Amino acid sequence: MNSLKKVYERLQNGQLIQKIWEARKQIKPFISSTPLLHSLSLSEKLDSNVYLKLENLQNIGSFKVRGAANKIIHLSEEEKKCGVTTFSTGNHGLAVAYIAQKLGIQSTICISNRVPKAKVEALQKSGAQIEMIGDSQDDAEKYCYELEEKFGMTVVKPFDDPDVIAGQGTIGLEILEEIPDLEAMLVPLSGGGLLAGTALALKSINPSIQVIGVSMDRSPVMYESIKAGEPVVLREQSTLADSLLGGIGLDNEYTFKIIKENVDDFILVSEEEIAEGMGFMMDGHRMVVEGAAAVGIAAVLNKKLSKTYRKVGTIVTGCNVDLSVVTHVLQNYLQKNR
Repeated sequence: MNSLKKVYERLQNGQLIQKIWEARKQIKPFISSTPLLHSLSLSEKLDSNVYLKLENLQNIGSFKVRGAANKIIHLSEEEKKCGVTTFSTGNHGLAVAYIAQKLGIQSTICISNRVPKAKVEALQKSGAQIEMIGDSQDDAEKYCYELEEKFGMTVVKPFDDPDVIAGQGTIGLEILEEIPDLEAMLVPLSGGGLLAGTALALKSINPSIQVIGVSMDRSPVMYESIKAGEPVVLREQSTLADSLLGGIGLDNEYTFKIIKENVDDFILVSEEEIAEGMGFMMDGHRMVVEGAAAVGIAAVLNKKLSKTYRKVGTIVTGCNVDLSVVTHVLQNYLQKNR
């Protein structure tokens, strides 16, 4: 029975890998092929070559546009007429609103009261209808499915969907095109769409690449789920890496299994380490990035990798952060490092 299950999972993975290659061409009109920066300052600190995939330079300031585009362009004409809805900690909502507007589709974005002001303001300018519900992403998700039932809208899941996973996986293909001998990849981890897609893409080409998920140590739901052997629920806690908040769903169909089978290690970083990663990017590379985008950088700065690699990459996932947070983080960083 277990062997049959493994065969089925391999078939599913093979289909998803094919979807990633197809997505690369299909989403091209909606995304940027972002730069891969060789960070000299990070490389010196790690005594390795460290590369940053700058998804913060996407049009909406986040990698999420890849998965949203790949999902929405695959909807039927009837589904497009009914519109789309999603639940989001901010960036996925921005992505869905952006793609829906490009395609002339109605969109409703459901968010919780925890979504930072900068992302709420960006959503309000996106042309989408915004619904603020409850204190967690789970509350927003529940309302989202009520809209689906009431109006026939299509729910564009933030991560646990084959088309979304495939869209995010295109990042992995772009990285290997520039660094075919990459040895390790640090990927920010929340619900796992980015990590699942990136892991499948990288390992389909080079199975020896070490794929490492990085999350904050406050409510790291996927990390705790993998440890428990099944999806779990955690109470959300305030964090600089707010884009990594939210559950993975007790009925998770894809990301949990893919990550369990294809990810080699996990790293957790503290709030102080995340702030250090954000400050480092502002001071060293003159780039404002959000907390979730800095977790891989934080892991490098604090030498949390279990071994030394010649070439290491991480994904800088987004830049949608309140300026008040940026000011506070930078001031503290400069006081500690000058």
